[in-house]
Amino acid sequence: MSTYILVAGSPAVADLVTTAAGLGRGVVAVVVGPEDLAKAVGVDGVDSVVWLGDPGDKAIEAFAPAVASLVATDPGVVVSGRKPQERVLLGAAAAALGCPVVSGSTQVVAEGASTVVTVGVYGGIALATLSFDSAVALVMDGGAAVTGGGSAPIQTVTADTYAISVVSVVPNAVAAADLGGATRVVGVGRGLKSPDDLGVIEALAAAMKAEVGCSRPVAEGLDWLPKDRYIGISGQHVAPALYLMVGISGQIQHMGGCRGAGVIVSVNSDKDAPVVKESDYVLTGDLYALVPAITVALS
Repeated sequence: MSTYILVAGSPAVADLVTTAAGLGRGVVAVVVGPEDLAKAVGVDGVDSVVWLGDPGDKAIEAFAPAVASLVATDPGVVVSGRKPQERVLLGAAAAALGCPVVSGSTQVVAEGASTVVTVGVYGGIALATLSFDSAVALVMDGGAAVTGGGSAPIQTVTADTYAISVVSVVPNAVAAADLGGATRVVGVGRGLKSPDDLGVIEALAAAMKAEVGCSRPVAEGLDWLPKDRYIGISGQHVAPALYLMVGISGQIQHMGGCRGAGVIVSVNSDKDAPVVKESDYVLTGDLYALVPAITVALS
């Protein structure tokens, strides 16, 4: 029984490697992407790398049948990150194995032939323990990019793919967020009055050397920030050393995505907001006065 890590064009799989290696069952990284990516993920903890090829003008999703066929030869645990392409490959693998898909796991361990998975439920306020005696597919936070490469042998496999090609690519005006690997994150919510005021938040993030995230309404309702910056149960899950929340009420849907933070600091005008009980430190007052003051102090 092998453990497979699905790598879809990005090396941000450090946490997946740690989880897979901890099971002690032999770790295979299945890579769709440039050859340099296949070399990069062969780090300590990975026993072998299967490179399915550089997609070129094909969509990474086109490699789903090849991934499914590969993992079906030796059913075990399959893990992937949360990005859309990673989830597509994982879904194909789970369908081929006829196994359940589990999202939101906080711990994965091997107990004999079983795989025991701990997952957060009800927005992370409780934990459930699940035991699987056969294959299981896990959607997890990929973590930071692996660095340094390694010595794991690389096997090149010619993949059968769907006829899906990339017709055009329109770059996002905002750089893609790397919230999973960030040590500091500033999260902004509906306490901000206007998208024109995002400059206040960006100045704070620059002073903190932090990434900018947001609550769901800011990304999906107002479109003030891209959806890849939305933190929450169904969005990004972050675990920075410091998470500074500005104008976020702290509803369970948001807190489910940031409970792994080492220290949570909140800036909110409402002293009775749910976020107060969730925070290690609270600054109560007008964010338009407090945030510039914090920025100046940090600068």
